[in-house]
Amino acid sequence: MTVSNQTVQAVDTEIERLEESMIQFLSTLVEKRTVTGNERAGQEVMANKFESLGAAVDRWEPNPERLRGHSGYFETSTFEEVGYGGRPNVGARLDGVGEGNSLGLSGHIDVVSVTEREWDSDPWTLVRDDDRLIGRGSCDMKGGIAAYVTAVEALQAANVDLEGDLVLQSTIEEEAGGVGGVLSALERGYRPDAAVIPEPLDIPHIGTASAGVMYFRITVPGRTAHAGRAYAGVNALDKAVLLLQSLNDLDETRKGRIDYPRAYRADRRLEGHVTNLNIGVIDGGEWPSTVPGEVTLEGRIGWPPGETREQVRKEIRRTISNVATRDEWLAEHPPELSWFGWQAEPHEVPLDSRIARVSKTAAEDVTGNEGQFVGGHAGMDERFYKNYYDINAVSVGPYGENLHGPNEHTTVTSLTDTAKTLARIIMYYCGVASD
Repeated sequence: MTVSNQTVQAVDTEIERLEESMIQFLSTLVEKRTVTGNERAGQEVMANKFESLGAAVDRWEPNPERLRGHSGYFETSTFEEVGYGGRPNVGARLDGVGEGNSLGLSGHIDVVSVTEREWDSDPWTLVRDDDRLIGRGSCDMKGGIAAYVTAVEALQAANVDLEGDLVLQSTIEEEAGGVGGVLSALERGYRPDAAVIPEPLDIPHIGTASAGVMYFRITVPGRTAHAGRAYAGVNALDKAVLLLQSLNDLDETRKGRIDYPRAYRADRRLEGHVTNLNIGVIDGGEWPSTVPGEVTLEGRIGWPPGETREQVRKEIRRTISNVATRDEWLAEHPPELSWFGWQAEPHEVPLDSRIARVSKTAAEDVTGNEGQFVGGHAGMDERFYKNYYDINAVSVGPYGENLHGPNEHTTVTSLTDTAKTLARIIMYYCGVASD
């Protein structure tokens, strides 16, 4: 649907007028220390903001019993630690005036923890340094939330009547897998015709894919003995090293075999690294003078669209089995493999889908730069929409640096460009009455 240049310019003007308000709202969100599992304070801010937009606000805590049978369900680490009590999602709907397409705008309020000594400033206070905005969540993804709220505020201030409905969401626990967040919202009935999540993929690039991500644990048996009589024991760490070496070999083999250009179009450093297998935790032994009788390895494997979870699991099982077959002790005492935490399928959105095309056009128009369709290198909430409800969902969000690390930051320019782009996407996709 065509939207007049006059309407677009009027909305842009309102976004520019609201720029300081957007930064202040982001500052308020950053102050809320919404590390995954502790999202409530941030959700109260979001509920108040949705109410200020004239929307009826829906707050709910996820019900794991209703989600458990869903094919996208897994128990997230934060659910296992703290449950879902006191951790609401927040949803709202702004009704359109006609029969246009409905569009969802969703963002996760949770952030990862910080190591404060690594930061140059207080991570829970938004600091402006020229164009940079520094603070935990500034780009991942409270900045994107502030941008989409500002886009909606600007549309209202410019008296733009949308034909289609807007579905607004602020969700929990994306950093732990998103099951209690976006999946819970979809199961609650928040199912728009398409969705946009303003993750920090550096506008004008448009995220159209996400990676599969799974966590696994390998328990390696040994036999304890006094170190002075180690001949009587079996060192589980030595056996774990055999597995570690084979898993590293598997990682290199997969890197050489698997390619997915969308994953590195915006960052050539990712070429050759679109899949990754990492052993991040090794735990074992109880005393320096005791041969360790058990060691556990915990790892993560990520991969782009093209393989199912079961295909990837099968490859890891086969690698472990091959090591055990070649080792006399492990052949008789095989390692145990289990899966926990993240168990996400990859997804991809057709590049010719309407929401993908509209988003790219809008982002390029605002920034004046050519964008790329990117994605497939990280697990994301968008997968829930596409994989289980056939709803195309894309990522359109600001520039970000040091995500999950010290001095995380975005820029004012990028947030303003994101807000303008999101406003255009809303108008182009939902339609504007009498324009």
